[in-house]
Amino acid sequence: MTRKHSTQPLRPPHERGTGRAFLLAVLMHVLLGFFLYHGIHWQNSTPAGAEAELWTEVPETPAPRPLPAPAPAPVAPAPPQQTEEADIALQQQKRKQQEAARLAQLAEQQRLQQQQEAEAKRRQQLAAQQAAQLAAQQKAAKLKEQQAAADKLKQQQLEAQKKQQQQEKQQQQEAAQKQAQQEAQKEAQKEAQKKAEAEKAAKAKAQAEAQAQAKKLDAERRARIAQMQGSAGGGESAGGNGLAKSGTGTGSGGTAASPGYADKVARLVRPKIIWAGATEGLETVVSVRCAPTGTLLSARITRGSGNAQWDAAALRAVQQSDPMPLDTNGKTPPEFTITLRPAG
Repeated sequence: MTRKHSTQPLRPPHERGTGRAFLLAVLMHVLLGFFLYHGIHWQNSTPAGAEAELWTEVPETPAPRPLPAPAPAPVAPAPPQQTEEADIALQQQKRKQQEAARLAQLAEQQRLQQQQEAEAKRRQQLAAQQAAQLAAQQKAAKLKEQQAAADKLKQQQLEAQKKQQQQEKQQQQEAAQKQAQQEAQKEAQKEAQKKAEAEKAAKAKAQAEAQAQAKKLDAERRARIAQMQGSAGGGESAGGNGLAKSGTGTGSGGTAASPGYADKVARLVRPKIIWAGATEGLETVVSVRCAPTGTLLSARITRGSGNAQWDAAALRAVQQSDPMPLDTNGKTPPEFTITLRPAG
């Protein structure tokens, strides 16, 4: 994967918490300087020197009392001058020693102060180096985290894009499958419609053939009856007419529906009626024509209920009941009527 070159220069990402870290570092340096300053100042305080002057003790003498006649006092010998000079020299020597000690102490304090300042400076530099290293480490860690977050985001985007492509591909496949299923259903419907039309045509053809066969058989039966009547003679002509009438009556009885047949067909048709509307006052009479084999030839409404939708549902149920059941004589009546009402 190639990375696109940008016209803008690369800049490090903005670090969070940099200002707070800088303020903390400044505060630590201020506290360190404060403690160092007070420690050095406490150690550099010059101790107050003690000065002492040595004088010869002068004895206290009581106030002189006036004497009436002072006697001539003997002349006291003067104190030796060498003793005073020795005391002065001794005092000067002590002062020099004290000054030298004070200067030595001051030099030692300055040396200690310089050493402490050097140590504080070294510690300050070390703290600055450690802070810089820590900041560099934090910056590197931040950059590493940002790079890892960017890589993770990029990976998530790639995965989301791949998932979206898979979903689109799956949707396309599902759409293609759905379209293929729809086309297959349409083809199946066409085939079913063709098959139904072919079956209907075959049924119609079979019904026509059955009707033609029935007519042929009826014609042959009539021809045989006529032949039998012709061969019987004049005296038997009346009996022949009676036989013919009897035969006609038998044929009529053979095509009529037996009692209860219409109710049987109604019970067969009623469960096939699909109706979810009101049922009060609905009653439809349907006239049905069938072949002797039970094949439905036609069905029509002879008396409607006043509800066209119910009438259409009843008529569809009759058409779906093809073929009709056989009667007790093994044949289906050619024409009969059934009365249909909603179940329940």
